[in-house]
Amino acid sequence: MLSAFLFSGCCGQTAPEYQPPAGQPANGTQQPPANLTQPPAPSYPTTTREEAIPADAVKITPETDIYPPILHSDEFETPVPVGPPINTKGAEDSPFMMPDGNTFYVWFTPSPSIPVEQQLFDNATGIYIYHKVGGQWTGPERMWLIEPGRLALDGCLFVQGDEAWFCSAREGYSGISMFTARYVNGKWADWQIVDEDLRNYEVGEMHLSSDGNELYFHSGRAGGKGQLDVWVTEKVNGEWQTPINFEIMNSAENEGWPYISQDGNEFWFTRFYLGSPALFRSKKSSGEWAEPEMIVSQFAGESTLDNAGNLYFTHHFYENSVMLEADIYVAYKK
Repeated sequence: MLSAFLFSGCCGQTAPEYQPPAGQPANGTQQPPANLTQPPAPSYPTTTREEAIPADAVKITPETDIYPPILHSDEFETPVPVGPPINTKGAEDSPFMMPDGNTFYVWFTPSPSIPVEQQLFDNATGIYIYHKVGGQWTGPERMWLIEPGRLALDGCLFVQGDEAWFCSAREGYSGISMFTARYVNGKWADWQIVDEDLRNYEVGEMHLSSDGNELYFHSGRAGGKGQLDVWVTEKVNGEWQTPINFEIMNSAENEGWPYISQDGNEFWFTRFYLGSPALFRSKKSSGEWAEPEMIVSQFAGESTLDNAGNLYFTHHFYENSVMLEADIYVAYKK
């Protein structure tokens, strides 16, 4: 969740350029000695998740979880951890499932105890991609959203078609900003910061409607009901309009991490309940949103669904007010 993703601006370093020896002109009229070569081109780190996880990490299981998620709906099976290779002894978070249920994006960090400023340099913290083949998840494949040799922490991902929206702390920008990227020729590229109007709206984690014309997000901007609220802005003639507070979803508690179904008839979000995150859902009937109902409580947050209605979310494991790790859980639709 965003609480595990609060970091400040960062700055980085790129591979050094070749410099001629002292006394030799830099205009290329003389060649460097044969034994002096250009530094290699920067490349992405190859550290695996398992290599980065601390040696003393312990895997929490449903049997050893002292605060398991609590289901409040008879529409779903009891929540269980998703199968391997997605969950590890590290912390899996911020899941995003593509509608067909065959591509899964999950944020990972080796340990929730690692300060965010160190996550920038561990070569493992970031977004990973999994594909379902023959009913089994393959992977992980690291999702790179910046050039090799540059520093960034990327998370809170949303993907629609060939476009990705994500938040990032990266060199050249202060604080956390929202960016977009496009999938071109087999890789994510053309990343850029979102339009200035959206930056002014203080957009937090977000979700687009299937037609791309409504953007739901959470924000602590002025005019809400208290703390974080869910807001919605509509695109009209290519311009995002002034956000409106999505009042029926909001309370004096924190609300956010929105998800709207492909048909636009279910709205899911996270609200804090009895001191921990819980998942709430509202259904639309005759064009009106119903009062939200709680579906899963007790350290359950950041919902994402496939078109079959299966519910995926983050579950954090706590003991003595300390987060030990986090896994992705699924509650299958009956």
